[in-house]
Amino acid sequence: MPELGLPQRQATDTLMLTGFWYRALPADRVHRNRLHKATLLEIPLVIGRDARNQPFALRDACPHRGMPLNDGKFDGENLECPYHGWQFDVHNGQCQLIPSLTSDQTLKVDRIYAGSYPCEEQDGFIWVYIPDPGPPGAGFTEPSEAPDAAPQIEKFTDKYKLAYLQAEMPVSIDHGIIGLMDPAHGPFVHQAWWWRTQHSIHEKKKNFEPIPNGFRMSAHTPSSNSAPYKLLRLYADADSITTTIDFVLPNVRTEIIRAGKYWFSSLTTVTPITRNQCRIDVVAAWNIFRWMPFGPELLKFVFAKFVEQDRRTMEVQAEGLQHNPHLMLIDDADRPAKWYFQLKAAYLEAKRTGAPMKHPMSGPVTLKWRS
Repeated sequence: MPELGLPQRQATDTLMLTGFWYRALPADRVHRNRLHKATLLEIPLVIGRDARNQPFALRDACPHRGMPLNDGKFDGENLECPYHGWQFDVHNGQCQLIPSLTSDQTLKVDRIYAGSYPCEEQDGFIWVYIPDPGPPGAGFTEPSEAPDAAPQIEKFTDKYKLAYLQAEMPVSIDHGIIGLMDPAHGPFVHQAWWWRTQHSIHEKKKNFEPIPNGFRMSAHTPSSNSAPYKLLRLYADADSITTTIDFVLPNVRTEIIRAGKYWFSSLTTVTPITRNQCRIDVVAAWNIFRWMPFGPELLKFVFAKFVEQDRRTMEVQAEGLQHNPHLMLIDDADRPAKWYFQLKAAYLEAKRTGAPMKHPMSGPVTLKWRS
């Protein structure tokens, strides 16, 4: 795979992967018997909760004349198109009523479907499964179930705190993801007296290993130039702190920090909205600082600061990307980005051929960089 121009030379139909779960909306913004708009992979969606508070997701377009359904009437079970009154079951998309039909007309209404998508609530978010598209020109049929459950944060105790943050970025999913996994930008983008500065840069060496559909930065001691980790060690009174970071297709980064009986776990996704817009969704769970005054607020402040710094960086980068510059990926700091593109290519090739996916990593690898 060539090293120059990788983010810009991805074929347009490979920028956003289907056959996966994606975060759509925070669960606390989706209220019962109300309709909400969302976009995933350039697919317009209408999302809501039924009378039993169960979430649902439909394509936001009536199959009759394309009218957005989000402006229709919803009775807690069926959604009515505001144009001609067609009604659809919100969970399977099946048409229930076409008011214009006369008693002697035999159109089989139950064979008509609005696009419906598997939908789950998990760790404070509504997730939607986006299946592979059908043949061009084919209408929607009865939806199939997702092959697995939506991702969830790993937790290690029954009692914990949970919080989320979001930030939209005017770049493609590819640039959002390789920015997320970039290990060398920290001292320049995330500068703060309470975190780290450029003067703290030093050489690092981390071990990576292949995992299904992704790769893992093996359990390691956090960076010695990070003030919060030093504070955590004092608070937890732990002999050691370990961090494990995974990336899994299509867009999931998990991080687990263990310090004795205390833990912090996060699941971050880069959610593709359109080809040139994505969104960082961070959900974290922890039992650290639960009894410390302002502990949860402190963690939320740190994460919000980080997410805003990344968002601002991507916003500025988008100005440069408008001119389609030549780009490069270097070893070793950009090797995770190379693995990401190779994983995408291998996934798409496996779908095309039906053969097992060939992982780009043959075994454990040690990478070195300065940050």
